[in-house]
Amino acid sequence: MTPPALETFGPRLCICGPSNSGKSTLSVAIGRKLSLPVFHLDLLFHLPNTNWQPRPRPDFERLHREAITGERWVMEGNYFGALSERLDRATGIILTGNEPTRSLFRYIRRTLFEPNRPGALEGGEDRLNWDMIHFIAFEQPRKRERDVELLRRSGLPMLQLRTMRELNACYEAWGLER
Repeated sequence: MTPPALETFGPRLCICGPSNSGKSTLSVAIGRKLSLPVFHLDLLFHLPNTNWQPRPRPDFERLHREAITGERWVMEGNYFGALSERLDRATGIILTGNEPTRSLFRYIRRTLFEPNRPGALEGGEDRLNWDMIHFIAFEQPRKRERDVELLRRSGLPMLQLRTMRELNACYEAWGLER
């Protein structure tokens, strides 16, 4: 796979995809390479120092709106309730892979061994959670085609990465560092 030039996606890039599919790390690498501010939707949605307690909805909507008004950014995460507003401002989309087994492995590894990973909630305490395991293994794969279609309908330049091999090809082609 030879990915298109990173510049194809413009200065406001949405990175979407399943949990634990590499969105946060990719967004940080792209932000560093292109000198773009990076926004992690999990950090906008959850209150710091709360173990992933959601913010009041109006607070999240305000933070989201403030982030997307910028002229240049990388924003990673899904939160489809705010997607249309985000896509109205975005100039490109990267959709990370759909490998539930690999995502489960990454979830377990990062939960147990990577407390300071990109996108980690300040003061949050990650614990293995059966609801999250079920979500990764069953819910996300079931919703994948619907999510892909929603993103395609935007008409924005979009790169769909189906595997970690394709994601790694992008790191290499674009000269990104993890």
